[in-house]
Amino acid sequence: MNIKGVLFDFDGTLTEPGAIDFQAIKEELGCPADETILEYLETQPAARRTEQMKILEQREEKAAEVSRPNQGAEKCVMGLKERGISLGILTRNSLVSVKKSLDKFDSISIDDFFTVITRDVSQPKPNPDGVLRAATEMGLSPSRILLVGDYRFDVIAGKAAGACTALLVTDGRPVMKLGDPEPDYVIAHLEEVLDIV
Repeated sequence: MNIKGVLFDFDGTLTEPGAIDFQAIKEELGCPADETILEYLETQPAARRTEQMKILEQREEKAAEVSRPNQGAEKCVMGLKERGISLGILTRNSLVSVKKSLDKFDSISIDDFFTVITRDVSQPKPNPDGVLRAATEMGLSPSRILLVGDYRFDVIAGKAAGACTALLVTDGRPVMKLGDPEPDYVIAHLEEVLDIV
C-alpha cells in the first residue's frame, strides 16, 4: 500500500476524547439522543437552525478552550511530515474551533496541514465529499490516502471515497454498527499510524 497522504479526524483523534459534551449539546438543542446533531439541524426551519448553529458553535469554541492534544498526536504528525507525507484534517467541526484547539499543541500548528476540511466547506462525514475534496486539494488519488478517525462516520466516509481507513479505538467501546464497512486497520494509539504508512 503506497500511502502518500494522511487525513485526520479532529475531535477524539488529534485531540483527547471528551472535551466536547455531545449529550449536553443535544439536550440544549432539543436533538433526540439517537440522532446526530448536524443531521438534526438540517431538519429544522431556517430561522431556528440559524439560532441552533450559534449555540453549537459557542459550545464547540468552549470545548476547544479546554481540549488537549491526544496522546502521540504531535509525534505522529511530526513523524509523517518528516517522511514527506501530505497531511490534512477532516472534521464535522467549524474552522474556528479547530484553530482554537490547535493553539494547545506545542510542536504543530494549522500550517502543518496541507488542507483543513470543515463543515463550512463540505458535506459532513459520513458523506465522502470531504475526503474527495481533500484528495483533490492534496493532488492525490483517494486510494493513496489513509483516513484516521475514532468514529464510524470516518470509516464510512473514507471507504465511500475509496480511501484506506484506520479506526482509532482508545476505550475499547465498539463504534461500528452492523452493516458498516470494515476499517482497513484498527489502532489503539496514533503512533501506530507511523507503522502503517
